[in-house]
Amino acid sequence: MQIKGVNLGGWLLMEGYILGGRNIRETDFKQQFAKIYGKNKLKEFEDAFRENFINEIDFKNLKELGFNTIRIPFHYKIVTENKITYLKNTLDLASKYKIKVILDLHAAPGSQNQDWHSDSYGIAQLWKKTLYQKETIRVWERVSSYFKEYDALLGYDILNEPVVEKNEDLKVIKELYKQIIKTIKAINKKHIIFLEGDIWAQRIDFLKDLIEENIQISIHTYQPLEYTFNFTPFYKYPGKISGVWWDKAKIRQYLEPYFKFSSKNSVKIYVGEFGINWRGGFWGEDKWLYDILDIFEEFEFGWTY
Repeated sequence: MQIKGVNLGGWLLMEGYILGGRNIRETDFKQQFAKIYGKNKLKEFEDAFRENFINEIDFKNLKELGFNTIRIPFHYKIVTENKITYLKNTLDLASKYKIKVILDLHAAPGSQNQDWHSDSYGIAQLWKKTLYQKETIRVWERVSSYFKEYDALLGYDILNEPVVEKNEDLKVIKELYKQIIKTIKAINKKHIIFLEGDIWAQRIDFLKDLIEENIQISIHTYQPLEYTFNFTPFYKYPGKISGVWWDKAKIRQYLEPYFKFSSKNSVKIYVGEFGINWRGGFWGEDKWLYDILDIFEEFEFGWTY
């Protein structure tokens, strides 16, 4: 099966832009909410949000649109605070509509990168403290034990967009990945384990030693960022963006090293994240999207938008 799906972001990890607000870490949002409205209102809001932001009609729509997979980013506290039934309910709905699910640990204990979407306050403590690494392994032990018999589950994206400060710290990522792979496979070997590279799931060469049965490599791509994120307004595709001409050939050139890695190491590539900030379709957004999807098809990359 070639993965063709979407990300259900912002649901089991509250992302500011999806909530219509600023991009601040979830912990800050909740603390500020509780300070203004009180803890009871925070619980009331969180429960209502979890129960209504994504529901059955979304699964029905996705199935009718032809998607076969959803990637669900979640905060580790969904597991440690005994809210795992949110994941269970999602898998039940996915099973009903015959959609596969990838569970993505988007915010790990201690945070795996320095950005707000890992609930970080600016330091990736996961790579500095073994306490957080052990807790991350326990999260996956519990998740894989809970869902080992679920047919709707395609696999585990075990860490979203890790970032380390120094090249020598890559061995810390590899060691943690090894332990998580061992933990999951001791429980059940049938689900796919997706490994993301360093620098926001872009640098993957160091992962080649971890490739084995039921392992796939996951990359993320939003290139060129100035255009897709609309950091610099009025860029158009195809066209010159930050002094470089971007068109279908340039996108292929950017993605080709991943295709070569895939061929050389006999491993599938899954593009866990890609996308574009839509601006009414006036700036070539649809052309960029069709071009990159064509290249994913050519290279046989799975993807979730």
